[in-house]
Amino acid sequence: MPRFRKPSEEQIREWQPRFWAKLIGLLLIVAYVIAFIIENHRNVHLHFVLFTAKVSQIWLILLSVVIGALAGALLRQLHRRRSGN
Repeated sequence: MPRFRKPSEEQIREWQPRFWAKLIGLLLIVAYVIAFIIENHRNVHLHFVLFTAKVSQIWLILLSVVIGALAGALLRQLHRRRSGN
């Protein structure tokens, strides 16, 4: 059974600033995401070839990101097959 050693005082002092930096960074990211969603909540008209849809702007942005990621993954797979890697 493994035994865990109690961290030294120096290790605890070294760990605390990194913990708070990571926590603050995480909180800033969460605040940014919330602000991004709030700023992009209004509805916009999305014109397709045969019809028009009214969607929230945030969903349009997220859909574009997903489509771009999928297209990038597919193009990467095609490139791998052509180059033989």
